[in-house]
Amino acid sequence: MTSELRALGAAHGLLLGLVLASPLIAPDLLPWGVGALFILAGFQLRLADRRWTMRPRLADWLSHIRMAPHRLLPWAAAALVATIAGEQHLTATAILAAALIAQLLVYPLLAPAIGRMSRAAVAVVMLFAIAGSAVAIGDAARLVAGFIAGLSAGIFWMRGPDGELHELLLGVLGAAAATLLTFLPPPWSDAAPTAGVVCAALALAHLSVWRRRPLPWRQSAAARFTQ
Repeated sequence: MTSELRALGAAHGLLLGLVLASPLIAPDLLPWGVGALFILAGFQLRLADRRWTMRPRLADWLSHIRMAPHRLLPWAAAALVATIAGEQHLTATAILAAALIAQLLVYPLLAPAIGRMSRAAVAVVMLFAIAGSAVAIGDAARLVAGFIAGLSAGIFWMRGPDGELHELLLGVLGAAAATLLTFLPPPWSDAAPTAGVVCAALALAHLSVWRRRPLPWRQSAAARFTQ
């Protein structure tokens, strides 16, 4: 399914490139970029993993890692960039700790549980995760909350209609509203980055599969094919 979401995949790749180049072009963007990577990683991982149940064996517990171990490389790269940049706000230890918690604990436990919920309940989990990213104590906890927000957003997208213009517009309007939240005092402004990335991910997912309204059959068009 992820191969179909070209707009979302392209944005994910561009964001990773921005994070890797941030020490040279904009060091202040590194914490925001890493947080956005965790959100998109949760979103993409749920789309790529076909299974909705987990088995008790350790090999099955780590099946999402075994199916695509290269998905761990962005975290190692982000931690290396944070070390090279001498980032004090977001350390390499926090990035690696959040990645391990998200991959080894959060995803195996929450993905099956959230997958059994209704779309409305998934939306509530997503909103709580967005709020949690604003009040989380410590960078690792904030990144894990973003991962949960992305994970639930991926399930929320799969539960709803795809390729619909109004769903695409809702995602765009949500991202615009999150941008306006950055001008408000905390905790609203603290939740704005996570909310904006989640809405942007939903918009890009809908854009990837958006289809035009089918045109009515016309005699002139049919005649061209029969000639």
